[in-house]
Formats: sequence, C-alpha cells, structure tokens
Amino acid sequence: MLGLKLATDPRWVTIVESNIEEILTDHAWCEQKAATNIITIITYNSEHEELVTDLLEIAKEELEHFQMVHNIIKARGLKLGRERKDHYVNELFKFLKKDGSRNDAFVDRLLFSAMIEARSCERFKVLSQNIEDQELAAFYKELMISEAGHYTTFLRFARKYSEKVNVDKRWQEWIDFEGELITNYGKSETVHG
Repeated sequence: MLGLKLATDPRWVTIVESNIEEILTDHAWCEQKAATNIITIITYNSEHEELVTDLLEIAKEELEHFQMVHNIIKARGLKLGRERKDHYVNELFKFLKKDGSRNDAFVDRLLFSAMIEARSCERFKVLSQNIEDQELAAFYKELMISEAGHYTTFLRFARKYSEKVNVDKRWQEWIDFEGELITNYGKSETVHG
C-alpha cells in the first residue's frame, strides 16, 4: 500500500530497544513537528475549506500523539529530552520544489507530508511487530493505523488541489528519492534514524 522502495530492516528494533528513552523523546518531537507542518500548510492554503477542516483534525491527532508519548515517558520515569534534529526529514525538505507556481509548491508540500507519514507508518509497523515491550508494540500498532490515514489524506488532497502537477509522476519521484535516501538511515534509535 505504501509503495516505499526499501523496507526497514527489523534489526533496527534492536537498536531502538537499547535506548527506549531516546526513541520516545525523538518520537514525541516528531509528533510535534508533524502538527506544526500541518498548521503551516493550513496557514498558507486557508482558502481550501475541506483541507482546513480535515487537516485541523489531523493536527489535533498529532498533538494527542505527542501527549500520549509524553505520558508513556512520564509513566516510565523517563524524561522528555530536548528536541532532536530529524536529518531524514531535513533531507526530504531539500527535495521540495522551490520553483514553479504557488500551487506547485502547495502540492509538493502535501507530497512531502505524505512521504513522512508513509515512512513513519512503516517504521511503526516494524516496531509493533518486533519490539519485545508489549505495551509499546500495541501503542505502535495503533499509531501505524493513524499514520496510514494521514498519508492517504495528504495524497488525496495533492490530487484534489493540483492544477498542473502530474501528481502520480511527482509522487513516484518522491518514492524514488526516498528510496535512495533511506539507505543512509536505520542505524540509530530514532523514528527515522
């Protein structure tokens, strides 16, 4: 369904399990950044009523996920560390088209968002199926389902609001770029690391 070129090696979960506090902190900040990204999309495209309505719901979900991760951190006696840089997302951001029309940029931002959600969904699936901690396995299975819904929403809006962009062609370019990029990741205890 996701169409990603490269699946995460399940051995990545062993790295994650070596430092649960780090993955939880990184995950919490990923949720915060996802909400911020959505608010940015809404801010620049507020003329699209359906988009605003649906993305506001997703932004609330992302903040709820942030709170859920924070609650797990607190319940385990861990600390929410400082915000982490997400090098994977920063590399994806560089792939955004900088030229073209306002609509081209809007559609590409939606595809950028869909790509992050797709990889997060895939990583959560790997966690849910391979982590020994049953509480976290159930938690990540729940979030996997949520991320899949976010991914499809961003793709749906890219197709709906595109004026001249061949969305399927551009999405394939995103898939190909991410397939190369992800080969550099999967080596640290972060969601995209």
